[in-house]
Amino acid sequence: MIVEQIWTGNDYRNFNYLIACKETGEALAIDPLDHEKCLARAKARGFTITQILNTHEHHDHTGGNAAMIKATHAKLLAHHKAGPRIAGIDRGLKAGDAIKIGKTVELESLDTPGHTMSHVCLLAHGDQHSLFCGDTLFNAGAGNCHGGGHPEALYSTFASQLATLPDDTLIYPGHDYIANNLGFTLDREPDNARAKALLPKVKSQDPTHPLVTTLALEKEINTFFRLHSPSVQRRLREAFPDLPDPLDEKTVFIKLRELRNKW
Repeated sequence: MIVEQIWTGNDYRNFNYLIACKETGEALAIDPLDHEKCLARAKARGFTITQILNTHEHHDHTGGNAAMIKATHAKLLAHHKAGPRIAGIDRGLKAGDAIKIGKTVELESLDTPGHTMSHVCLLAHGDQHSLFCGDTLFNAGAGNCHGGGHPEALYSTFASQLATLPDDTLIYPGHDYIANNLGFTLDREPDNARAKALLPKVKSQDPTHPLVTTLALEKEINTFFRLHSPSVQRRLREAFPDLPDPLDEKTVFIKLRELRNKW
């Protein structure tokens, strides 16, 4: 499997992706907002884009669809309930569906509500597990729920699906927010040495060649995976003095998401 992570350089700090088969050169474009960069990268690498996938319905992920389809005649894939919000879907995806690319690549569709209620992530199995997670999971952070989502659904997605993936899973998010997210981690957990050491490195990184985290690293630096941390819980009680004792993970997650909305 070939993965091309494409930095758009726009104000939203989007990443677009091409996933290609080494044997045939067939490729899937994920959230190709910057269609010009995606088409140019495909041409440079000798790829033929045959499928386009939208992780969810927000315009900064679907805005390149029309131009990409016009240029490639690719089929459009998205969540099976996204039809009213994404025009021209050729294949609606459910949990467990397989997306095949050429002869050598097969991805599994995960139904991952929370950021929106019709959001999919793609999981690559094999020698190198990889997760293409749109706006559900960010490096060191979690998606917001402002645009049609719900924090309880996002918690369920994190707890029942993401946290159970193999620790070596590479994380490919829809945006580069890692520096800001690490700032929030340290605001909530000031004694997180791993996050403190990493922050200056990612502040100066070249976003065209960004750090690709693993799930194991996310569990060290991402507050939304660190719900049992005594420091996280102690700081949370400072913000919300009426929290019950003991604290359950769901409450911690939802209150962290509430704080992140204002941070």
